[in-house]
Amino acid sequence: MLQLDFHPTGRHFLQIPGPSPVPDRILRAMNLPTIDHRGPEFGALGLKVLSGIQKIFQTSHPVAIYPASGTGAWEAALCNTLSAGDHVLMFETGHFASLWQKMATRLGISTEFLAWEGKDEHLPLAGGWRRGVQADLIEARLRKDTERRIKAVCVVHNETST
Repeated sequence: MLQLDFHPTGRHFLQIPGPSPVPDRILRAMNLPTIDHRGPEFGALGLKVLSGIQKIFQTSHPVAIYPASGTGAWEAALCNTLSAGDHVLMFETGHFASLWQKMATRLGISTEFLAWEGKDEHLPLAGGWRRGVQADLIEARLRKDTERRIKAVCVVHNETST
């Protein structure tokens, strides 16, 4: 049972990919009253954030923020760019890639799931779960698609769960 009234002394330091430790100044900012998401203050804040992101990514092009987890962004990408029956090419890099493939299948999208040859000694049931994408394999498959059936290539580049 989760015990919410127990807090050890000192600050717990998370050493994992996520969730991340939250700095004290951010925790204090979270204690401020909420602002109206339809009001002028929120609009000004949003523009400031988008402008800052452009500077971080060194671009003058528009930047879009998607307010969801990675899973929410996957679903939005699939639902807003593809239709049931469309064919997509995916690459097995780990747990998240497998989840994305299952989501696409549930949405009626035809998936082709490429993977590394052979098995991983540490994860015998998973192909290339400790390796990155094999770009040359994707390129070769796309070159064979002379009928242009493949509508999208979906790749997970950051497999923190595996």
